[in-house]
Amino acid sequence: MHLFTRRVGSGPLVVVLHGGPGASHDYLLPQYDLLAQGRSLLYYDQRGGGQSPVPRDTLVGWPEHVADLDGIRADLGLERLTLCGYSWGGLLAVLYFVEHPERVERLALVAPAAPTAEYRRQFEEEFARRMAAPEIKRERDALRASGLRERDPAAYQRRAFELSVAGYFRNFRDAKNLTAFRVTARTQDAVWKSLGDYDLRPQLKETTSRFPPPPSLVVHGTFDPLPIAGSRELAALLRARLKELPVGHCPHVEATAEFVRTLDDFLPKA
Repeated sequence: MHLFTRRVGSGPLVVVLHGGPGASHDYLLPQYDLLAQGRSLLYYDQRGGGQSPVPRDTLVGWPEHVADLDGIRADLGLERLTLCGYSWGGLLAVLYFVEHPERVERLALVAPAAPTAEYRRQFEEEFARRMAAPEIKRERDALRASGLRERDPAAYQRRAFELSVAGYFRNFRDAKNLTAFRVTARTQDAVWKSLGDYDLRPQLKETTSRFPPPPSLVVHGTFDPLPIAGSRELAALLRARLKELPVGHCPHVEATAEFVRTLDDFLPKA
């Protein structure tokens, strides 16, 4: 199976894991490319998303995503990987660490998906609550009544996308700065189904009792609909530095300069 990859910069390698599941790396751009100073970034579209489509009968659960990541490590000829995971990509990085603790050099988790199914349920409730907010409903109604769909279908699609992700942001108007993306629903559903009623905390405790955790950084927005309590627990389990920013779920969009500074100080560079 072929996975689409994109590499920028030169110097120590960081593998960047996009969110979703079932999305692509595009919506991390152009902001994540600002980290390609003194280091190289390797992005790839995970199986079943973006430019890495798979046949319908191909498995796309979490074990397959972990195996793909280890396959990339082997193809690169590296003993260990530095991982920078965003949202679901942060959870994928944690799953990889639990499965292959000896293969992780360094972990940067940005707005990582929750370490337990219960925290994920809390996120879904909070996101639904935000999307029902009067100001977002007003904007949706205005868009429907605007006639933009007929006049300028591309502009209509762009605006509809912004409103579909509005609940992720501290200020929903910042959604206009997020690169539009699509999620392959089958992949998304399959990953969450494969995780079931998950709770990674016992495995993380057990793993870190046998393997000292790698240098780790967790970045989480205090206005993120994903419960920050999950990232606080994750940081404690990994003995990671926790950086809390006054943003929602998209630090790279909402606080680009501080996001870049925080990651640049932590990730290896030449």
